[in-house]
Amino acid sequence: MKVVVDTGNHIAALAAKLAKPDVVAAYPITPQTTIVEKIAEYVAKGEFSGDYICVESEHSAMSACIGASAAGARTFTATSAHGLLLMHEMLHWAALARLPIVMVNVNRAIGPGWTIWSDQNDSMAQRDTGWIQIYCSSNQEIFDSIIQAFKLAEHKDVQLPVMVCYDGFILSHTSMPVKVPEQKEIDDFLPKREPAWVLDPENPVTHGNIIMPKDYPSIRKAMQDAQENAKKLIPEIAKEWKERFGTYHGDLIEKYRCEDADYIILSYAALGAESKVAIDMLRKEGKKVGLARLRTFRPFPSEDILSLAENADLIVIDRSISIGFEGPLFTEVKSCLYEKSDARVYGFIAGLGGKDVRYTDIGKIVDRVIERKQDGVLWYDMEGGK
Repeated sequence: MKVVVDTGNHIAALAAKLAKPDVVAAYPITPQTTIVEKIAEYVAKGEFSGDYICVESEHSAMSACIGASAAGARTFTATSAHGLLLMHEMLHWAALARLPIVMVNVNRAIGPGWTIWSDQNDSMAQRDTGWIQIYCSSNQEIFDSIIQAFKLAEHKDVQLPVMVCYDGFILSHTSMPVKVPEQKEIDDFLPKREPAWVLDPENPVTHGNIIMPKDYPSIRKAMQDAQENAKKLIPEIAKEWKERFGTYHGDLIEKYRCEDADYIILSYAALGAESKVAIDMLRKEGKKVGLARLRTFRPFPSEDILSLAENADLIVIDRSISIGFEGPLFTEVKSCLYEKSDARVYGFIAGLGGKDVRYTDIGKIVDRVIERKQDGVLWYDMEGGK
């Protein structure tokens, strides 16, 4: 085990290399570009032996991954924002074809106006494609989650693609120390892929052809079942990693000071990490507040949220907005509590377009709830924030 101090993007590239993908499809987009650049550097130094494919667009990057994965290869790619949107058609294809592709999405706000800073609107717009979605709040979690994502995606009871997300610049270009196991230890944790099926010219089959309406629902139901299986496997894989390597970030969610909390903040990605500092501040003021940081948005951790709501009200902070309604996490939290809980749920929109959300801002959000000044969804950026 060694300690590497580097940016989130370089750590993501290192994790991808250690996972030994057979194919990496590469196309640049800020703030993701340094991931595929670093993998290109590994290729140039002879440190990566897989096929490195430079494609002409993000749509082609996902198409290349689909073809390679269908032929039995372990595949990896990375993108961000408009690149992820350009992939949209092929994201559905990858999931419906049950291909265990792993992709990093470096969260970046959508233009116009043109922006390179972070929010989660890009990945939240893909939440119904069938991809598993994992959100990270540190460089160590980026490294661990990418390796774990391959193990999860390739499990016989899952066979779905996984998207590992983290905030652009907040993590992608920030250096942190990360514990990195030796290659052999990674190989023992993540053996070579054993595909459930492959495209083979010697044994030709038709795949992805016309399907009749009576058969189509079973395909969707199988994807849903696979997401439910992932919900059970994610904690098992996280615990196995902890036993082997010592680092742990929670199961579907990470709980922080929730045991006696009257209010629990629900958030994800970098906002979740910042919330810990706010909670420590609020606790010193005598306010019983905890944090449930979602590590996965798909599958959605509904049972965990129901459990948290047994003894606390919930404060949801979204760094995204479903235009015409409210924050997507806020919507889904209310949905899973409907007719099952009497907990109150408060919704806030904050940090859109990379606007800074400090622990003091999160403290103000909590104070608004405690003082009963909040009703409905509040755009903190516009009304409560500076």
